[in-house]
Parts: sequence; C-alpha cells; structure tokens
Amino acid sequence: MRHTTLIDDVRRLDHDRFLSLLYAPQDRRDALAALYAFNAELATIRDRAREALPGEVRIQWWRDLLASGNEDAAGGHPLATSLLRAIRQHRLPLSAFDNMLDARVFDLYDDAMPSRGDLEGYLGETASALIHLCCLVLDPEKAMQAADLSGHAGCAQGIAGLLRLLPLHKARGQCYVPAEILAAAGTSRDGLFKDKAAAGRVVAQMIALGREHWKAFASNAESLPPLLRPAFLPAGLAPGYLDAVQRSGGEAIEHPADMSPLRKQATVFYRATRGW
Repeated sequence: MRHTTLIDDVRRLDHDRFLSLLYAPQDRRDALAALYAFNAELATIRDRAREALPGEVRIQWWRDLLASGNEDAAGGHPLATSLLRAIRQHRLPLSAFDNMLDARVFDLYDDAMPSRGDLEGYLGETASALIHLCCLVLDPEKAMQAADLSGHAGCAQGIAGLLRLLPLHKARGQCYVPAEILAAAGTSRDGLFKDKAAAGRVVAQMIALGREHWKAFASNAESLPPLLRPAFLPAGLAPGYLDAVQRSGGEAIEHPADMSPLRKQATVFYRATRGW
C-alpha cells in the first residue's frame, strides 16, 4: 500500500486535516498523514469495537507495537508501518503516544468528565498533542516555541469537535461535558440530551470555553514560525465551527453543526497564506 493511499484515508476520514496537508512541505506529508490517520484510528475504535474490552485490546496492541519500534511486528499493517517510520525518522517522543493512548481509553466508557481541568487534560493529550507532534515533524528546533500555542489551539479545536459530535454522543449515551459545567447550566448529563433549553445553556458555556482558548492562542499567534503553520491549520477552523454551533443552540444535540466546504477551504487557504 502506497503512502498516497494513506493520504487518501485521511481525506476520507478527516477532511479538515487533509486540507492542511496540501499546505505542508511535500517531504513532510507522509509523516503528517501517518499522525492524522493514527488519530482517526483511535477516534473510531469505540464504534468499531462496539464493546470496551475489545477496544482496550486494540489500544494495548498499539501501545505494545510503538514501544517495540519494530516495523516487522506491524505485520504489514500500512498505518502501523508508516507511523513507526515517522516516529523513527523524526525522533518523535513515545511518551506523547503513550499519553494519547491512555487518554483514548476514556472514549471506550461512559464515565463522567468531572471538571474543566479534566476536559482540558484530555484534550491536551489528544488534540493538542497531535498539533505538537506535527510541529516536531515540520521543524523540531522551533516546535518547543509553540508548545503553549499547541495547548490552546488543541483545546479550542477539541471543544468545537466535541460540540459537533453531540448527536453521536447522545446515541452512545456518552457525555464529554464536564459535570461542573452541567451543574452551572442547571442540568445533568441526562438532562443535556432530553431538554433542548438546557442543552442550549450547556452549549453556550462550552462555546465560551472554546473561545477562551482560541483567544489565548490568537493573542500570541503572531509568534508562530511560518514553518509550523500547517500544523495549526485544522485548529484554524474552530472559530467557524463554534459560530455554527452557536447558531444551532439546543438543536446541536440533534444535528451536527457544520460549515460549508467553500468556507472551510477559504479559511484554510487564508490562514496558510496570511497567518493569524
């Protein structure tokens, strides 16, 4: 299987991140595609495994494989082979992958998200870590300068994504909204999905949190080295998604909020060519 097939997988599974690949240096696209495809693989384990135990087994398989660093142990799995190659070639820290895998165990269960800090920790080890890993691929020397920016951008992007996935979470019986935000909105995880008025209040508070992180990113984004810009392009869609969710209000629990394909492409092009 060729790398172009892996990039095609990203286009099919995660079109926003695929758009960002078009603006990345060609000699870095394979590694970035491997990271994005790996993220998509983890994000869909629950729906493919159906039950928690097979999902945990799958996560452990990835943990063991990455720890071994042995491409032969991948058994010809194209994503695993490409990911191991990217880790080796770009000296990516295995600890980031371990933390990402640990965080994704949460996806397999219906446990409550206790607090804002827990949510930010989850997003830090998933969306934010993915941005930082991409920065390491693009320019390892400058990547450390963007660690805080990765954190805020990933949280903004992740919150927008979770809000867009509310209909899926409703179908699963799963809730990523922190219990303290539910309480502040005068509802519960059950009430969130049964009462659109309550859902509207919860959505408004989550949007405010997402915008808080986006503001923290944008206020310092001028310092972002241009070579790292492609890693942040998917997060650049977060404000538009948050606007779309805001227009949906309580209906966001029934229908995924979205942006037009043209607006997505225009936003990514603008950020790629003009910055922040």
